[in-house]
Amino acid sequence: ARPGRPITETTSENIEQIRQLIDDDPFLTIEELQEQTDLSYGTIHRIITNHLNLRKITACYIPKDLTDFQRAERVRICKENLSKFQQGTWRLCDIITGDESWFYHKQIGRKSSNAAWVRRGDPPPTVVRQSKYAPRTLLAIFFKSNGPLLIHRLERGQTMDHRYYIDNCLRPLIDEIKRQRPSCGTHNIKIHHDHGKPHVHRDVCTYLESKGFTIMPHPPNSPDLCPCNFWLFDLIKDNLSD
Repeated sequence: ARPGRPITETTSENIEQIRQLIDDDPFLTIEELQEQTDLSYGTIHRIITNHLNLRKITACYIPKDLTDFQRAERVRICKENLSKFQQGTWRLCDIITGDESWFYHKQIGRKSSNAAWVRRGDPPPTVVRQSKYAPRTLLAIFFKSNGPLLIHRLERGQTMDHRYYIDNCLRPLIDEIKRQRPSCGTHNIKIHHDHGKPHVHRDVCTYLESKGFTIMPHPPNSPDLCPCNFWLFDLIKDNLSD
């Protein structure tokens, strides 16, 4: 950086300069941007928040780094599914989605809810990670556009394998669908779930197809595309911790 007083003027050129630097490296800090631009801290912060509408968030860890082909498959499958709704081939009211998740009896809150302001030089607050032995319950939840269809609690000592999934989740699910739709039952029903082992087992697929279900395509290694994972489970756990 050049010696002298930092530049405090916000101009279109300064805004574009910051935009390009962040596009090249979104992990740059304001201090690093200061060194590269000679702009003041306040000017850079103002450009980032007021003009570029950006905010700094913590990068999240992902279980698997997808290849370019796998990313392209995610896009392709999502577009194909979406086009069926747009063309009227599928209806949202005919879609069922479901998944399983562990729910701790005592929630410690999500990472963002445990953030706290501390004085400079003070250590950050700590939150003890949930022990795998802490009391918890595995729930399988299925729902459609008008509300829940099935909430199943896995009994202690049981394992959610494909046979358990069929007998204790899918059979009661079908009974509830028939109760709610006495005239058409499972006709035209589409089921959407991720590639968890019980979901994609051959016996499960055969059973669903024999009951008239259409299994919606879902890209592998993409549990984040299921509504249970990107919406419902976090919503439930956030409310449990309140």
